[in-house]
Amino acid sequence: MIAIYPGSFDPITLGHLDIIQRGSRLFERVIVAVLRNPNKMPLFSVQQRLEQISFSTRHLANVEVDTFDGLTVNYAQMRQAQVLLRGLRAVSDFEIELQMAHTNKTLSTQIETVFLATSNEYSFLSSSVVKEIARFGGSVDHLVPPHIALDIYQCYNQNSPMLNPITTEAMPRKSIPTESPMEMLREQEA
Repeated sequence: MIAIYPGSFDPITLGHLDIIQRGSRLFERVIVAVLRNPNKMPLFSVQQRLEQISFSTRHLANVEVDTFDGLTVNYAQMRQAQVLLRGLRAVSDFEIELQMAHTNKTLSTQIETVFLATSNEYSFLSSSVVKEIARFGGSVDHLVPPHIALDIYQCYNQNSPMLNPITTEAMPRKSIPTESPMEMLREQEA
């Protein structure tokens, strides 16, 4: 059974990765589908997001990363998926996601929506929260994978604040590579 996990993932967070990992145990294949939305001004290009997600999920053999535009249901049909995978953080998410699931059901009765409750430690987390914290100079090291944190700091032209999320005391700075995570990966593979 194939599941599509659609979203903008700008950037992908530890909460998203938790849903992907748990979904990969439930389904034969999980396709993380990055939505190309021309009406939004994302922090990262679609290509950057595809690379970030691929790098973050490289340890999950049954996870694929792709991009699409248009209706999610049409994309799911094209990929012969039976399930749309969605994460729920709060009651407000449920109301929106339930409405979307009912709407999708009117478009295709062959595709089911499966909701996974977000793990407690990620119940507050969203891409918007990550960007807001980073924009004002806060540490996002505890909210996204390390290579994505570096990408975010580069976007905001900042060095990592390296704050401990528990004590919020500054930790000793480590050397931050100037290469992108994908460049470092390519060098390691060469």
